[in-house]
Amino acid sequence: MKQRVGQYLVASMHAAGVNEIFGVPGDFNLAFLDDIVAHPSVKWIGNTNELNASYAADGYARVNGLGALVTTFGVGELSAVNGIAGAYAERVPVIAITGAPTRAVEKAGKYVHHSLGEGTFDDYRKMFTHITATQGYITPENATSEIPRLIQTAVDERRPVHIHLPIDVALTEIQVSQPFELQPTHSQDISDYVQQIAQRLETAKQPVILAGHEINSFHLQDELEKFVNQTHIPVAQLSLGKGAFNEENEHYLGIYDGEIAETHIKDYVNHSDLILTIGAKLTDSATAGFSHQFNMENVVTLNHKHLKINDVILNDVSLTNILEGLLKLNYCNTTKFPAYEKEQDFTLPLNDEPLSQQNYFTMIQSFIKPEDIIIAEQGSSFFGAYNLSLYRSNTFIGQPLWGSIGYTLPATLGTQIANPNRRNLLLIGDGSLQLTVQALSTMIRQQLKPVIFVINNDGYTVERLIHGMYEPYNDIQMWNYQALPAVFGGEQVAVHDALTTNDLQNIFQEIDTHNDRMHVVEVKMAIEDAPAKLRDIAQAFSSQNQ
Repeated sequence: MKQRVGQYLVASMHAAGVNEIFGVPGDFNLAFLDDIVAHPSVKWIGNTNELNASYAADGYARVNGLGALVTTFGVGELSAVNGIAGAYAERVPVIAITGAPTRAVEKAGKYVHHSLGEGTFDDYRKMFTHITATQGYITPENATSEIPRLIQTAVDERRPVHIHLPIDVALTEIQVSQPFELQPTHSQDISDYVQQIAQRLETAKQPVILAGHEINSFHLQDELEKFVNQTHIPVAQLSLGKGAFNEENEHYLGIYDGEIAETHIKDYVNHSDLILTIGAKLTDSATAGFSHQFNMENVVTLNHKHLKINDVILNDVSLTNILEGLLKLNYCNTTKFPAYEKEQDFTLPLNDEPLSQQNYFTMIQSFIKPEDIIIAEQGSSFFGAYNLSLYRSNTFIGQPLWGSIGYTLPATLGTQIANPNRRNLLLIGDGSLQLTVQALSTMIRQQLKPVIFVINNDGYTVERLIHGMYEPYNDIQMWNYQALPAVFGGEQVAVHDALTTNDLQNIFQEIDTHNDRMHVVEVKMAIEDAPAKLRDIAQAFSSQNQ
């Protein structure tokens, strides 16, 4: 079968699960975009800029399992670098495709637009080497080997890959002997190391699991829960990993965030004599400035391509293989632990007093439905939201490791497209919204219906709490947020203004009644107000910077 390289690439991505591709057109990718548009089962999602497109592909991949992004050479691919770096840090598989000048132009070293005017064409490709799992320069000769390698790597490593696609190569017809198929994860025998874990468990008096973000990346929540149900080892989640474990499970402890964790969780984890960190990293934000007090000699690290037990370190075992091995353990924990108790009554006195962060998040808790996807911006929204109690079927998305503000608005574009049947709740602040607000235009164009809560507290709250509460660098221009949907052509979007608990309760009822449209809710709060967790972590960050 003969196909153009561009056709083969689109068909291969679709075979791997990509049904929508994000990006921005440019003259070095336009002919390739024709192949995307022509594919009967793939939809092109045009974005207002490449940064938003990269965030949207990231959000899409977190729900769908794989995302794809197309930009043009130089100006386009570099605009997307921040989003690709975030996907790398947080293990999100995104295929980043750069439409590039022809091989003849490159060989001649011509001073073409979007280049640095030096006759070199590999400068930008080099920039991707540290923020992608692998990179590939596609030619007609290597297309049927390189494209499968790149896609397979993105899926296996749950990290972005970079594809450099000269436009003449995309248009070249090649012979395709067989269509691309994803290969299953290669199983490895880790029984010897599982036996070492079993020995550690048999002598442990108070074992615990710390679950992290790689469980979400590899979609291994069911496997982790099966292991926990089998062994009865209690689980605490890191904030970098919220959603990794079913919070309705009887073995759930709650969130462990170092010194600021609830006392019973902190005491149990800190005094554990065996801590299995599964897909978890002990970052500064997840541990309130590295304030965890447990003995690191009691930690067994079970991460993707990083297994550490006793003096053994393995860097070639997948997290999937690790969970498969753990399920073969014959062990049952009998130590009692303080199980998590989800608060059942979220009733607040409804009145006309100003909203606060505390009563706002209490009310958000009551608004969450079992199938919702909750996306929390890395600001006051994330630090207020990671203590929310989730149903088993909820999905929680944040970006606490990379922490690029503005990420969640275009990420919500991606998550909602990945599954239009689930309600998306975006919790974001005014400072973050202003960075990527054009994504609202793309949501309206795609007729999406998320529910967007915008906290208007007039500036950068996290930065105010770390340093300079009233300094001008933490101020922003006040916008008319409720006018934004109309500015972007969304007259059908429902807009709301919430100043009190009465307002917010009435808005909840309107959203539930009119769930056939997008809702944008402006929630007004005082500048100095902040979630308690954020105050504690901001103090830790401030101390860390001295």
